[in-house]
Amino acid sequence: MALRKQHKLPQAAVIKQILKRCSNLGKKLHGNDLEGGLTFDVPKGHFAVYVGESRSRYIVPLSFLSHPDFQRLLQRAEEEFGFNHDMGITLPCEEVVFQSLTSMIR
Repeated sequence: MALRKQHKLPQAAVIKQILKRCSNLGKKLHGNDLEGGLTFDVPKGHFAVYVGESRSRYIVPLSFLSHPDFQRLLQRAEEEFGFNHDMGITLPCEEVVFQSLTSMIR
């Protein structure tokens, strides 16, 4: 059984990586149609996440990145899916849990 090497970066470094990836998405996809006919309509200061079994798309403010509960969710997402996505980050939770979390953060 192969052991997966854990790369534990300081929390600030992880947030910087996420911000960089999110800002690069806008540059890469700006003005183009995405698969399925969606346009990349994420306003500045926000990023897209995909949640639940149906991968529903949500637009969340970058300020969520500083909330400890959201950071834990992002860490779980990195462990489960990684962050190499062209369209946004997939979060490993049910939609109702995500909606509850975001309503608490706002």
